[in-house]
Amino acid sequence: MLSTAHLSLEQAPPISIPFRFFLTAPLFGIVSGLLLIWAGEAAMVSRWSPLVLSLTHLVTLGFLTMVMCGAMMQMLPVLAGSPVPGIGPVGAVSHLALSLGTGALAYAFIQGSAGWVKLALLLLGIGLGVFAIAAGLALARVKLSSPTVTGMRWSLASLVITVALGMLLSMGFFGIVALNNLPSYTDLHLGWGLLGWMGLLLIGVSYQVVPMFQITPEYPRIMRDHLTGSLFFGLAGWFLLEIGVIRGYWSSLVPGCWMLLVTAGFPLFAGTTLHIQRLRKRQVSDVTLIFWRVGLIGILFGYLVWLIGRALPEAATAPWYPLLLGTLLLFGGAFPLVNGMLYKIVPFLSWFHLQNRQLALGAFHVKLPHMKGFIGDREARLQFYLYLAALFLALAAVFRPALFTRPAGAFLVLTSLMLGYNLLRAMMRYRNTKVLLNQTGSH
Repeated sequence: MLSTAHLSLEQAPPISIPFRFFLTAPLFGIVSGLLLIWAGEAAMVSRWSPLVLSLTHLVTLGFLTMVMCGAMMQMLPVLAGSPVPGIGPVGAVSHLALSLGTGALAYAFIQGSAGWVKLALLLLGIGLGVFAIAAGLALARVKLSSPTVTGMRWSLASLVITVALGMLLSMGFFGIVALNNLPSYTDLHLGWGLLGWMGLLLIGVSYQVVPMFQITPEYPRIMRDHLTGSLFFGLAGWFLLEIGVIRGYWSSLVPGCWMLLVTAGFPLFAGTTLHIQRLRKRQVSDVTLIFWRVGLIGILFGYLVWLIGRALPEAATAPWYPLLLGTLLLFGGAFPLVNGMLYKIVPFLSWFHLQNRQLALGAFHVKLPHMKGFIGDREARLQFYLYLAALFLALAAVFRPALFTRPAGAFLVLTSLMLGYNLLRAMMRYRNTKVLLNQTGSH
């Protein structure tokens, strides 16, 4: 049984706020898969291919950032006791602008249209800007900080840096502004987005949700207190060193050596999480745990591939290298971690919102679904197997794009459809139970 005594459940926003983000994310997974099917091997030519840039942003903005924004709006009042100000309009504006902006940016890359990229930057600036300001105000009002809150703060700061670099890069890519050394700025954008915004938020949230949902021991105190801050300032140091390379002050070996130290924090986190999962009190394996293990192993393999690129420069310059690294870290690491988290967050939100409603109405004779009743284990496992097939096919497509790209896209469509079905089914179960509570409570 979950303990919610330390959570500020009464401050939770309307459940429709996070749910709209969660339900939209699988749609971008479907679009990504359809794009792979349509483009075929042309989608795997190089990291600079317009199709690769489009796919990357459909996954990072349309799926990962979409889920993380919705989750953060829910977690700030519940875990930190600090509601997001104006949560109704903030949720509506940020969701709509992020959805439309992501679609416009993906289309802009494929069409090579400066007009579309200007529209995309405007929409994304509004959506992510409104979210960042509102979440920043909520974080500033937190009275009692925690390792999770600290991780959220560093993550949000990283998002602001990522968006600023992305806007600069997009304008440089489409010739709106003159920008030299695009590869270095691209690496900075990717680093702050993947390691900063996504990585630091996942680490910070893990300190709360892994022990709570997976019944594991706590993370080591030294890790909880220092890891996210150390990683953020490590990324800040890397940023300054890369600017030095762009200006010709020193060689790229300097920031490369620095990042050997900084990035070691991520396999440390992955290894620690795998270790405390082995020590969990409830040894029954569920789909969430399997998703997490795949994601953590994906981080470890991604780090290993990154190290190989540092040790063997000829490998790092091969066309397949950045595609392999990106597939491992994004689709093999972040994607399953976020997917697995959804399978705990959505049933938990549904359950505790219904419990609060039941208490308010006094309708105690209405039996609420238990958490596993919102998303069936069989359906969740089917989605996991479809995801695993998509992952292995995507990794194979890096080396044999003509043979494996379209099958990878097909399975990405299928796993995204199944994820969307499972989430929608959970939300319909919530809605039907709420209707029953309201009907019973009114008599």
